[in-house]
Amino acid sequence: STGAVKMQPKAEELKFVTKNDGYVHIHPSSVNYQIRHFESPYLVYHEKIKTSRVFIRDCSMVSVYPLVLLGGGQVHMQLLKGDFVISLDDGWIRFVAASHQVAELVKELRCELDQLLQDKIKNPSMDLCMCPRGSRIIGMIVKLVTTQ
Repeated sequence: STGAVKMQPKAEELKFVTKNDGYVHIHPSSVNYQIRHFESPYLVYHEKIKTSRVFIRDCSMVSVYPLVLLGGGQVHMQLLKGDFVISLDDGWIRFVAASHQVAELVKELRCELDQLLQDKIKNPSMDLCMCPRGSRIIGMIVKLVTTQ
């Protein structure tokens, strides 16, 4: 008499989409199998297997900013229907930024992080926390990820 209550899906009903395989399910042996709600729609996984259907194992939820900053592929930004959209992986992963400023800052932070990691690869003894540029970039990333 008071209306319907939205139910969380059963563990076996929960599915995710991958670029190459379409729908995938969390494997019943995974520790995340019984979790029926994730705060973020994105998961990273280590193993994908196909039995009766395609399953992923060793998965973890990942939120948007770590995905943008540490995920593979180029970061792109565009204006779509008045929203500033940040995209990864040739547009397969997309999300709306709070503003043009936020989108530009995130894109620039990703570029700076990529360059910092290239510098570290060239000079493995470089202490990223002791050099001023490295400590600023790392500090901004920590602030962004912990306050999102």
